[in-house]
Amino acid sequence: MTLTEQFTALNSLLITTRKYWQCTAFDFDVLPWPELASVLHNLTDIEVGQLDADQHQLYRFFAPYISQLQQLPILCELQGANTTRKTYPFWISNGIKGRKFTQLQDFVSALPDSTEPVLEWCAGKGHLGRMLAFNGAPNVHSIELQPHLCEQGQNSAKQQGLAMHFSQANVLTDNTDAVFSENMHGVALHACGGLHQQFMRQACKAKTKKISLSPCCYHLFTDNQYQAMSELAANSELNLSHRDLKLALQETVTAPTRVDKVRKTEVEWRLGFDALRKSITDEQCYVSVPSVGKAIFSQSFASFCAWAADKKAIKIPQDTDYEKFLKIGQAGKKVTERVELVRHVFRRAIEVWLVLDRALYLQQQGYQVQIKTFCEKQLTPRNILILANLSSSTN
Repeated sequence: MTLTEQFTALNSLLITTRKYWQCTAFDFDVLPWPELASVLHNLTDIEVGQLDADQHQLYRFFAPYISQLQQLPILCELQGANTTRKTYPFWISNGIKGRKFTQLQDFVSALPDSTEPVLEWCAGKGHLGRMLAFNGAPNVHSIELQPHLCEQGQNSAKQQGLAMHFSQANVLTDNTDAVFSENMHGVALHACGGLHQQFMRQACKAKTKKISLSPCCYHLFTDNQYQAMSELAANSELNLSHRDLKLALQETVTAPTRVDKVRKTEVEWRLGFDALRKSITDEQCYVSVPSVGKAIFSQSFASFCAWAADKKAIKIPQDTDYEKFLKIGQAGKKVTERVELVRHVFRRAIEVWLVLDRALYLQQQGYQVQIKTFCEKQLTPRNILILANLSSSTN
């Protein structure tokens, strides 16, 4: 299947099924799909959690109830890169947390053999660049926003005798034309949203020979309404908002039990407060309250309501029955979790759609493009790698 064929089929399926994923869970007091109500109500909370943790189990569970769903895992299947994880001396891995270093090892091993100078985009301290320099890149130019990270990265490279240099730049506002060239391998690991899109546009403009990137956080530094990169995606009926793009990020490595417990409490309390707010204002639509430090969820529900009411300029009656509204929040959480479970069936599909949009854009610019996974999902669910090589006839 070509990238165009894969995108066309996936796009059609997502249009057909969008009532199941293009919605906001907090908007519903009852399940919005009558055809799924019975099967969802019969799930225990433990079963909901188990299904949510296994994407392929999600596909299998809902396939009998959602038309065409059996095609989704086929359309979302990506070839794994043929990698051999290389070992590095301790001074390369020093200061990099274990899981992150393993991600870097797998990403580097999935890259094509290259003798070109490297441009490292949104480099941080240059961990990726140092590994590529150690592996023989003739030189690495690392671009990073934060000056103190540039300084730390430059000092590490100097101490380790690696051919690297850093430049501080805001890649969204500064003119970075000069850092790109034709004879170059541009790399970007987990650059967010508009940052990796800018990287792609700049690299294509310069006709950079090789581009390798793993996208992340597709909604950041972008307009609320998604602006497609490829002609095919631009002509799609799908209109994606930040809410939809965030769905692509909701497959996560299992959180610690304590973190998961706090998250569940937060959902219950936010829904409980919203029920209280509705009873005071007579407004019936869900209204979000700002993000807040997790410490507040170790206090009382009443304390949280007082904080949230202050943010929304609402006066809570003194005789409020907090237990009543907490129970409404707890019941609401069961609905919310089950709506989210159905939406999560499509989370990888949205990400693959977005990645295909980027790959097709690169094809339009004359690149030969491959999409692969570079590591197991347990290391990072953001494990997709786009490899692009400029065709000799284009260069």
